[in-house]
Amino acid sequence: MNRKLLWQAFAVLVLLQVLAACRITKPYEGPKGKTEGLYRDQAETDTATLADMPWRNMFSDTTLQALIQEGLNNNLDLKAALTRIEVAEANLYQSRMAFFPNVTGNGTGVTAKVPQVPSAATGFARQQFQLYVNASWEADIWGRLRSTRKSNLAQVLRSEATRRAIQTQLISDIANNYYSLLALDAQLAITQKNVEIWQQNVETMQALKEAAVVTGAAVVQSEASQYAAEVTIPSLKQTVRETENALSVLLGRAPGAIKRTTLQEQQTMESLQVGVPAQLLSNRPDVQEAELSYRSTFELTNAARTYFYPTLTLTGNGGLSALSLGNLFSTASMFGNIAAGIAQPIFARGANVARLRIAKADQEQALLNFQQTLLTAGQEVSNALFAYQTATERAMIRGRQLNALNRSVDYTKELLKYSSANYTEVLVAQQSLLSAELNSVSDRLQQLQSVVNLYRALGGGWQ
Repeated sequence: MNRKLLWQAFAVLVLLQVLAACRITKPYEGPKGKTEGLYRDQAETDTATLADMPWRNMFSDTTLQALIQEGLNNNLDLKAALTRIEVAEANLYQSRMAFFPNVTGNGTGVTAKVPQVPSAATGFARQQFQLYVNASWEADIWGRLRSTRKSNLAQVLRSEATRRAIQTQLISDIANNYYSLLALDAQLAITQKNVEIWQQNVETMQALKEAAVVTGAAVVQSEASQYAAEVTIPSLKQTVRETENALSVLLGRAPGAIKRTTLQEQQTMESLQVGVPAQLLSNRPDVQEAELSYRSTFELTNAARTYFYPTLTLTGNGGLSALSLGNLFSTASMFGNIAAGIAQPIFARGANVARLRIAKADQEQALLNFQQTLLTAGQEVSNALFAYQTATERAMIRGRQLNALNRSVDYTKELLKYSSANYTEVLVAQQSLLSAELNSVSDRLQQLQSVVNLYRALGGGWQ
């Protein structure tokens, strides 16, 4: 083994390390994203936020809790996200192993026929046996391997953020579909109840016709109104079935019935705390995912810069070599050598330039995606918060409307008995009441779903 060559290789390595002080690669700086004013018409300074609340505390309905847990256990999109994490971890492991030498073991046995003299027709057989190891190692002078490892680490963290984003969306979808089912149940019950009322109205109209209080037109019109309400029942049942099937898929099970409670049993949070917009950077998984994607491309840009600089590779091999198998393991059969090589790119047909341009473009695209994701997050929080406020306002007004319509129906029915009102007034009052009752359910549904959407928009559900 040549000591002089080893010292020369070491001297070159030290020299290149000194040159590396020029910092070919750049230290990471996070992407710039404006968070001020992301929440429209909100000047929050309190950092308390719904996002910090575990989902089990967020949803008090134990039936819904069980469905969410089933979805987290069985949802196929979530399972697919876990496999993507495994792929990213495998890439990270590979990039870490790149810091170690590449070692291969070989064994050969050669038999060659060698003539004794040039003119001889016959010769003798010569044998040679070798058992040796080859090793090569690339010194990470300019940080290419380090940057690649950091990029892969960011990809692992990004895949984990993706899983969290899928989880928050899954919880939101399960809760929203569950509340939709409860609202459909309530609307179906209201419609069926109104059909029964219309049937009673038809009987009343028939009795009033016999008493010469109303005409036959009133009876026919009341029957038509009954059928108008009754015909919506099959459509409601179809929507219930489709919503159950959609929720079943989210739960990772075959389409089927969904166990549930009632809309009246649901509780709405009185205080909706949204914190400050800057918290989206740490709470929203998709924002984290976008930032980690930028980090990965940033490090790949660093790695692309290093391809313009020389690489130092140390190679060596050593082992045993003998002319007979019996002498292979003797001390005299040992051999070994080591070499150092430097390769400087001169002309790579534009590959290095193109690699750097592509890496920079990917990094810029990742930055724009991060900024867009942050803006979208602010939009979703603003929309969900205002949706809750408007639904609450409508619910208050709707309550007064229902009280008035109930009195109107009672008054017109009573007046009809004494011919002080016509049948049209009764029909209009009854139809208005049905419409208001159905809309009241929609208001309640929007209240519940806007809270769910706000919880997801703030980044809640993965803690």
